[in-house]
This record gives sequence, structure tokens and C-alpha cells, in this order.
Amino acid sequence: MLSRALRKSLSYGNPLVAGFTGSCCSRVCFHQTAACKVSSRAESGFTPAKVAVVTKTTRYEFEQQRYRYAGLSEEDFKQLLALKGSSYSGLLERHNIHTINVGQIVDSLQKEGIEVRIVKRGEYDEDTVRWADAIISAGGDGTMLLVASKVYDKNKPVLGVNTDPERSEGHLCLPVHYTHAFSEALQKLRKGEFRWQWRQRIRMYLEGTGINPTPVDLHELQLSLEQHKKAHRITTDTQSSMTHNSLERPHLLPVRGLNEIFIGESLSSRLKYKSFKPHLTLSLHRASYYEISIDDGPWEKQKSSGLSICTGTGSKAWSYNINKLVEQAVEDVLRIGKLKTGLDVPLNREFIASVTETYNESLIFSPEEDTLFFSIREPIVNRVFSNSRQRGFAKKVCVRSRCWDACMVVDGGTSFEFNDGAIATISLNEEDLLRTVILD
Repeated sequence: MLSRALRKSLSYGNPLVAGFTGSCCSRVCFHQTAACKVSSRAESGFTPAKVAVVTKTTRYEFEQQRYRYAGLSEEDFKQLLALKGSSYSGLLERHNIHTINVGQIVDSLQKEGIEVRIVKRGEYDEDTVRWADAIISAGGDGTMLLVASKVYDKNKPVLGVNTDPERSEGHLCLPVHYTHAFSEALQKLRKGEFRWQWRQRIRMYLEGTGINPTPVDLHELQLSLEQHKKAHRITTDTQSSMTHNSLERPHLLPVRGLNEIFIGESLSSRLKYKSFKPHLTLSLHRASYYEISIDDGPWEKQKSSGLSICTGTGSKAWSYNINKLVEQAVEDVLRIGKLKTGLDVPLNREFIASVTETYNESLIFSPEEDTLFFSIREPIVNRVFSNSRQRGFAKKVCVRSRCWDACMVVDGGTSFEFNDGAIATISLNEEDLLRTVILD
């Protein structure tokens, strides 16, 4: 079945247009066919005995934690937020909305006789996962990604509830309607009026010299460069007690990627400064240097701003924004094509929008499709470094680091050191599927 945008493109009846759109037609159709099979009707109701509700850290809570040990009064706290351009009352209001919605989730569960354990984001661990029959993420997509990262049992359900829809998109959560009507969602779940969805997740092996498979939790909030480097230094000191042999054999890392992983120099937009004369200093971009192999193919030396590898779930997130085209770029390319070929290419707004939408739709694929999508950000191509494929689908990606201060970051929340000599093998495995819910 053709996408709406593709049908609009073909409706112009232009042979050139038909040939242009045909190249991505199979990918679009393939994704839509896969999407029809991404879920299965529940054979029985959702009846867990024990549920862990993992709650996000609100901005209000975070700011309080930052200044708790400074001995600030509540009035000082308000003034400090005002100096930063933040509203104390606004943060408190959003915090209260989140808290009320969490309370509704807990009350609904307890009324059904379900044992509930409320766990703050920072306290969520493997013990919580083992205790629970099911886990509910109460927050946004960031909280859902954290919750999913520690669940290794593909039969353990994970649900996301967006507790502040006005401030969080919540792509991975139940429809917004159920934020304020969780009891309704729970009744549908208990009656089996939903579908199961098993989302693919990325597993990573790390091997080579000087590796450190101990993760650093970045939480939802960014660390400064110095804080990030300090966190990795601490874990490196801890890891130094391991034997040399244990560092060289492949390690299966203790997290799974639901959206994507990113490999690159720490803060890839960071500048390095180089002095050429006593009074002349230039700022130069710090590129990521590595070697990459796709599906056991030949190794290729590359320099870029880093690389992203995503699942079907993540194809709607960062990967989409890395690769999507805007109408201005599509119009420029079509205009050049028309000039070079002399062919009758329509350049009206509707056609340009249709082509743009068709291409961008081709970047999205089913969360259950067993394939990865890699993207090389801003590759540098010269006589030393090449880039045969800037993006594409793969079953397996291997990366050998030649970086000096790099990290492999999983779902924006967990970081692993990834410096010169380290080798990462990235793939999918059926045992890593995440069991989630589709509720209409």
C-alpha cells in the first residue's frame, strides 16, 4: 500500500516523477507492511500481582537537590531561580501535576488489589526489576528509556504513562488521554482489550585494549564536560583492579538500547584551540576518528562528528532529525535536476512538500523490524578518510575507536568510555525484545 505522500507524488503522471519516487517506494511499502504486523492481540488480561512505578525527577526536585546543601531558604531558592530566568511557581505547578498523576496511577493499581512499589528514578535498580511483575514508567520518554534499559526479561511488561503531557511529547507512553484516566486504561488492560508489542533493542559488546565496561549514569540532565570526565575517571579507577585478560575479552554491556546509541568524542561540538603565533589562536572542531565495518564488511577509516545507530523505535527520534530533509533542500535539488536535464520537473509547493514527506517517511521503520539504521554525522572525506555510505540499514555494526576522549552513549542516559583501542560490536538479539503495550 502506497503512502499518502507517495500517491500524491505519482498523481502528477510525470514519468520522471514516477521514476524518482520509485526508488524509495519499496522501503516505504515495506515499512508499512511491517507496521501491520508489529503487535498481537492479548490472549488474556493484564493481571500482575506486583507493579513498580518508577517516577521521574521533576525540574523542581532537581533544582531543590542542587541547592539543598547550600543552606538556602525557600525565599533564597525562589530568587536564585528568578536570576536564572526560571519561575518558581511554574516549576512547582508542573511538579504538582506530575505528583497528582502519579497518585492516580498508584490508587488505580491498589484498588485492583495490586501491590505497588513507588521508586524514584535515581533509586531504580535491578532489584526493583526482579521484584516486579510489571513496571510502569511515570514521566516522559526519558524515564521510559531508563526503565527499559534495566529490563532484560522479554516477557516482563513495561508501560509508559506521560505524567505531564503539556511539557513532554511521550512517544513511548500510552495515549495522552490515559494520563488523566489511568483507571480506564487499567480496566482495558485487565480485560485483554489491548495488543502486545515487542520492540527491538540494541545489545553491545565491548572489547580491546584499555576498555572500561562500567557505565556512567547521565540521568535526564546533562553533565558539564568536567563532571562527565570526572565520572569516567572514577569508574576507570574502580575498573583498574580487573586483570588485563578480563579487559581484553568481549564484555556484554549491562544495558540495552531502545532508541539509539551514539559514538563520538565527548561533547562532539566541543572546540579545541591551537596556537600558531603568540597572538593567533584558532578554534578547531574536534572530529571523531574511528574505523567502521558494516555487516562484517571491510573496515573503513572515518572522521566525522560521530555516528548514531538506532532501532525502529529510535527511527522517529534523533536519527530522524539527523537525516530528514527540509523543503528548501529538496527544492534546490529538484531545480538543479531540472536545469541539468531539461526535463519537466514540477516545482510548485505541493509537489515539493510531497517529495519531502515521502523521503522523510522512508527513514521510519517498525519498532519490531529486526534491523539497525546507522547514520554518520557530517563525515569528512579526503584522500585519507572515506565515507562510502553515510546512512543505511544493517544487521551488525562494528566500530574500532581511534578517539582520545570519546564515549558510547546509550539512549542519552548511560555512557561508556570508548577510546583508542576499544572495539564495539552492535547488533540485535531476540532475547532483548522489550514487551510493551499498544492501547487505543
